[in-house]
Amino acid sequence: MALRQLMVSLALAGAVLGCAASAGQAATNAVPTSASGLPIPRYVSLKSDHVNVRAGPTKDNDVAWVYTRSGLPVEITAEYENWRRVRDSEGAEGWVYHSLLSGRRTAVVTMKSKEELAPLYDSASATSPVAARLQAGVVTQVKRCAQGWCRVIGTGFDGWIQQERLWGVYADEKVD
Repeated sequence: MALRQLMVSLALAGAVLGCAASAGQAATNAVPTSASGLPIPRYVSLKSDHVNVRAGPTKDNDVAWVYTRSGLPVEITAEYENWRRVRDSEGAEGWVYHSLLSGRRTAVVTMKSKEELAPLYDSASATSPVAARLQAGVVTQVKRCAQGWCRVIGTGFDGWIQQERLWGVYADEKVD
C-alpha cells in the first residue's frame, strides 16, 4: 500500500512539474512587455527645454549631452524601470528619465536631397495647392496620419505632408 501511495504521489508531482514547465514555456513565448506596458519601439517628444541624456539608466551615470528644445521627437527603444532609452533623428542614443518625455506626437521634416524643400499641401493630395514649403529639420506637431499623409502644424503653417517626409512617425502608421 505504501508503495502504491508513493507511486501516485510521484505521478502527481510529475504532472504538477509538467504543468509548471508548460506555463513557464508559454510565458517565454509571450510578447515581451515593457516596464510601462506600452509598445516598444514608439515615438514620443521631449517635455522640457532641458533634458539630460545619460549613458545608462540611473542618475549615477554621466550626462552624455543635454537636449535644449522641447517638443523634439525621440524614439523609445528600451525601458528600464522609470528610464527610457531614446534615439533621436540623427541616430544618437541615451537614457532619459520618463517624466521628461511626453506622449504628444511631433516629427522632424526630412529631405530626399539637401536643396529640396518639402511641400506642405492644403489637403492630403499631391494635386492640392501647396500651402508652404518646409526645410529639413523643422519640428512639427503631428495632428493625424492616415494613408501615407500627415496633418502637421507649427508656427506659421498648417497642412498635409507625405508621411515619408517625416521622422517621428512610422511608415503607414495611423495617428489620431
